This record gives sequence, C-alpha cells and structure tokens, in this order.
Amino acid sequence: MSAPGRPRDPEKDVAVLEATRDLLVEEGYQGTTVVAIARRANVGAPTIYRRWASKEALVEDAAFAHPHPAPLPAATGDLRADLHAWVATFLEWLANPVTRAALPGLLAAYHRDEELYERLVVRSESDVRRLMTDLLGEFGHRADDVFDLLVAATFTRAMTRGLTDAEGFCARTAATLVTVAKATD
Repeated sequence: MSAPGRPRDPEKDVAVLEATRDLLVEEGYQGTTVVAIARRANVGAPTIYRRWASKEALVEDAAFAHPHPAPLPAATGDLRADLHAWVATFLEWLANPVTRAALPGLLAAYHRDEELYERLVVRSESDVRRLMTDLLGEFGHRADDVFDLLVAATFTRAMTRGLTDAEGFCARTAATLVTVAKATD
C-alpha cells in the first residue's frame, strides 16, 4: 500500500479563489485566465487544475460557492413583502461585481456545453425552488413560473443596470410576481 500524497493546502484554495474574484472584477471573464490566476495566487497552474477541472468550474466556485451565502429572507406572511425581499436578495447577489463579471463568460461556456449549465442548476437551484414553493403557500403550484420570472428579471437588471433604482425595480417586480402567483390558468 502506498503512502497517501501530501495533503492539499487549504490556503492555496483561498488564494486561488480570491485571485479569481479580483481578476474577474479587474479584467473581466476573458482576462481571467488560469495562468493569470496562478500568477496572482502565487501557485502553479497544475495546482489549480488539481482542484478545478476547468476555468469555468473555478469561476463558478469563485462567483457562486460562497462559504456563507446570503440566506433567503424568511417568510413574513405578506406575499408582496416576501417577494420584494427575494427580488432584492437576488438582485444584490447577481449585481455583485464578481458575479456580474463572471456570468457573460459562463453563459457562453454553457452554450457550448449544456452539462456545465446543468451542473450549476443542480448545485444551486433545486433547494431554492422548493423554498419558493413553500413561500407561495396556497399559490405554490405557480412556484416555477414565479421563480423563472424572478431569475430572468433580476439577471437582466443586474447585467444591464446593476443596482440603479434598485428599490423601484424590486417593488415593481414583486408586484408583478404577486400577479403571476395569483393568476388563474
């Protein structure tokens, strides 16, 4: 039986993720290369590829795998207020400079390889969709419609206008989502 290899240094993981986040904001997705990340993190490219299979996997972790993600707001019983809080949370998360820089390049990669996108969806969406169903209560059968519109609206807004007039956008979007939730087929 051979001896196990040297344990990985978690500080290198942190350095690589921080370097990736910094480069995304400074240089954009295209300028965030594995070589540039390795140089910034003071590690070799093989160190990165032992931890992440591709640039896309690394960028996903840097942009979406937060050790302490912002919790979704708790339900208060006021559907409009609850949806407003969800819209604000999604908008703030998607308008984060790292996420905003990562998403265009990741979307292009997802277009070329649907399995990459499916991995992200499985990783991040199923639990949130279940929480949306719970939030909507008696209107839970409309959860997929409400969730899809929430994501589409906040994504588009984050990419185009960021947090400009965030409060007005959140109020209008929450009102629309309430209408969708309560719509009859």
